[in-house]
Amino acid sequence: MSEPVGGGVSYEKVEDGYFEKRGLKRYAGVFSLWALGVGAVISGQFSGWNLGMGTGGWGGMFVATLIITVMYLGLTFSIAEMAAAQPHTGGAYSFARSAMGPWGGFITGLCENVEYVLTAAVVCFFIGSYLGGIFETPSWAQPLYWIGAYIVFVGLNAGGVAMSFRFTVFITLLALACLAVFWISALPHADFGKYALNVGPGGTELKDGHGPFLPAGVGGALAQLPFAVWLFLAIEQLPLAAEESHTPQRDLPKGIILGMLTLIVSALLVLWLNSSIPAGAFALAKSGEPILDGFRAIYGGSLAKVLAAVAVAGLVASFHAIIFAYGRQIYSLSRAGYFPRALSVTHGVRKTPDVALITGSLAGLAVMLVVWFALGAEKGAAVIGGTLLNMAVFGAMLSYVAQGLSYILLRRKFPLMERPYKSVFGVGGAALTVVISLVTIFYQLKDPVYRTGVIGVAIWFALGVAYFAAIGRKKLVLSPEEAFALNGGKTAYETH
Repeated sequence: MSEPVGGGVSYEKVEDGYFEKRGLKRYAGVFSLWALGVGAVISGQFSGWNLGMGTGGWGGMFVATLIITVMYLGLTFSIAEMAAAQPHTGGAYSFARSAMGPWGGFITGLCENVEYVLTAAVVCFFIGSYLGGIFETPSWAQPLYWIGAYIVFVGLNAGGVAMSFRFTVFITLLALACLAVFWISALPHADFGKYALNVGPGGTELKDGHGPFLPAGVGGALAQLPFAVWLFLAIEQLPLAAEESHTPQRDLPKGIILGMLTLIVSALLVLWLNSSIPAGAFALAKSGEPILDGFRAIYGGSLAKVLAAVAVAGLVASFHAIIFAYGRQIYSLSRAGYFPRALSVTHGVRKTPDVALITGSLAGLAVMLVVWFALGAEKGAAVIGGTLLNMAVFGAMLSYVAQGLSYILLRRKFPLMERPYKSVFGVGGAALTVVISLVTIFYQLKDPVYRTGVIGVAIWFALGVAYFAAIGRKKLVLSPEEAFALNGGKTAYETH
């Protein structure tokens, strides 16, 4: 029996025991949540952020980083408020569902879905590349590394929330320790003027450095916005751990904000010191492994393999944390009926969303394998490391626009909603998030490489919307997220 509501959707009454089969265990505190947020992001500080400096220079990247930092501060403080008020696993989908109805929630959920599934795939690809270099294996062996990585880290995530968070804390601290060793090692060798400012107008290399702060002007700085995103991408996943946190109303805001502050300090140190040692910003702009190149410049090539193995820690931290994210994201959307409900069944003892974890992993791995074998190793690697990466960033930007709008609408729609934490930036911070996200999208669309990724996201969306329009919208369930939205944001009444 379906009960129709507005927006062309209807809710079905589910069988007894539906929610008992979809339960999660509470484990995480502030420290675990901090580690999850930092771990999800940290690989982006090992590589990716540096690729725009060839024309815009260090100064352009610095300006872009400051702008993107403002965007993420507005975003993280906004979601800290919304997550404390709506402590459900749905995260961004949950916020948008309450603010913009079922269709708004679903579209926002799709944005995060493409972001997390493909970000994990791209990070897995980089893990394979590093391991291939360390063990000197042929290119045809790359898919074996991918399959092995998914098996190991899906297994860790499925092994129980306690095991998953313990590993998250360990690998995040290890990745930060790697960065700390790099900062300390680089400091005596740093010559900011000579190396960081060695990009001239037109993208020329200045052998003696001391070039202009903005060699391509303000436009060159704005063009680097999509690259600066990698310094913070995925910190927004923390609300997905709400139902596995002991006291989410208190701990989620603290974990999100502490994580963001940690990443700001780390990002600025990486940007400064990685660019201030030989061979400088010009060479760094072409590097796929800037931290590793920095270690090589300091210690020489003899330690390259050891340093590469250490650098893998940053990639592993993000891979593990993002698998956690898409497992919970798929779980929450399927528990509410937006995705097939079978995807939300949890393990009977461990209470981990095993089906969602496996499904998301198979989707990401399948995309990688299809691209690799259809295009060949060389072209396939370029597409995985380029187009899929750009699809993930584009999905993230769209979700940031939706989350900023959700915050503004919720302040107006549910002014009396209990808010255990309130953003210090308020509506203004959320509005800045929306504006900067839209500007970043504009500069993504100016880049032909990014435009290819946009087409991929459009296909992903078309398939998702077709399913929801034909099937999902008629099979919604009064999950905690849905109940909260329908009850006017006052209380999340029990649904089972």
